[in-house]
Amino acid sequence: MSATAESPAARRLVAALSAFVVVAVALVIYVLPARNAAGAPGVLPTVNAMLNAGSGVLLFVGWLNIRRRRVAAHRLCMLSAFALSSVFLVTYLVHHAQVGSVKYQGEGVLRALYFALLVPHILLAAVVVPLALLTIYRGWTNRITLHRRIARVTLPVWLFVSVSGVIVYFMLYR
Repeated sequence: MSATAESPAARRLVAALSAFVVVAVALVIYVLPARNAAGAPGVLPTVNAMLNAGSGVLLFVGWLNIRRRRVAAHRLCMLSAFALSSVFLVTYLVHHAQVGSVKYQGEGVLRALYFALLVPHILLAAVVVPLALLTIYRGWTNRITLHRRIARVTLPVWLFVSVSGVIVYFMLYR
């Protein structure tokens, strides 16, 4: 194994988990029939926004901690952000299994702005899964140089996904 390559088992696991997440989201939103699309959206969209916001805050605090060389606090924040993001994924899937794809009701400039934010949010949400998994794996296995290298990409992508998810929630539901 070279200094930059992950083990074949780690690569397969990251690829499998990433593919599972993307396929699960696509199936729930686009394949499963909406069973409860009428009426109020329920509490899950708000829970999802709170989980996204919490993840974003933890990512930022984790970044501040590592800048201050507080490694244990950094690790706790980042693993907690990953945990919140994982819970978000579950509640997101449950919500969309119930209601299907939710249509944006706005018009004009707001509609264009919504889709201008939604498209990169969706694309980067798919990209952040393998990035986050590799970043956590490299940190966990104490491959700090490689961890730092990928974390410089993962953090801004993950922060964008977290923050844009909250903005999309407000545009869609408020």
